[in-house]
Amino acid sequence: MDGNGRWASKRNLPRIFGHNKGAEVLRETVITCKELGIKYLTAFAFSSENWQRPQPEVNDLMRLFVDVLDRELPGMIKDRVRLNLIGNREIIPPDILAVFANAEEKTKENNDIVLNIAFSYGARDELYQAARKFCSDSINGKIYPGKGGIEDINIFSGYLFTSGIPDPDLLIRTSGEYRISNFLLWQIAYTELYFTRVLWPDFNRKCFYRAIFDYQRRERRFGKL
Repeated sequence: MDGNGRWASKRNLPRIFGHNKGAEVLRETVITCKELGIKYLTAFAFSSENWQRPQPEVNDLMRLFVDVLDRELPGMIKDRVRLNLIGNREIIPPDILAVFANAEEKTKENNDIVLNIAFSYGARDELYQAARKFCSDSINGKIYPGKGGIEDINIFSGYLFTSGIPDPDLLIRTSGEYRISNFLLWQIAYTELYFTRVLWPDFNRKCFYRAIFDYQRRERRFGKL
């Protein structure tokens, strides 16, 4: 969900206005996904590298996350949206983590759509943590990996933050950037990529439909003929 700050700067507004508008767009995107029968949506909200941003902006973003979750929770419960946090929970401030945990708990029985919020997330960190736990469990005899292949790949996938979540079919990157930016590097091995110059706060339903239509025209072979 890239381009919030640039969207605000173009309008001579503080960057937080762009992030707030971006949260509204995410809500509309969740509604659209539910209408289309899309069962999983993963939104990259805050990366592990974002902690290095100026402290005032980080503080503003933390307050925004709390406000948005408090505001949207009743709607998520009503619309049967299940919230799932993926990311390094150990470095999330306890008060922020508690808000996420509360939302996860109160929506855990919902099954119309799963909204994965990638928060304090970095794919390299995810792979490192997974590899450490995988090796430890292998040494301790908790798992018995073979010589590689699909079985071992499936076992390793269970150690990722996204354990139990299907790999994404489509990745949408907004704002004209043509890179993955440390997002779901393992999971997107066969994901279709869609790049658009539209800034995230302007990514309306029409833009989303355009990405879906583009995806539907593609042929996915997964290495086969």
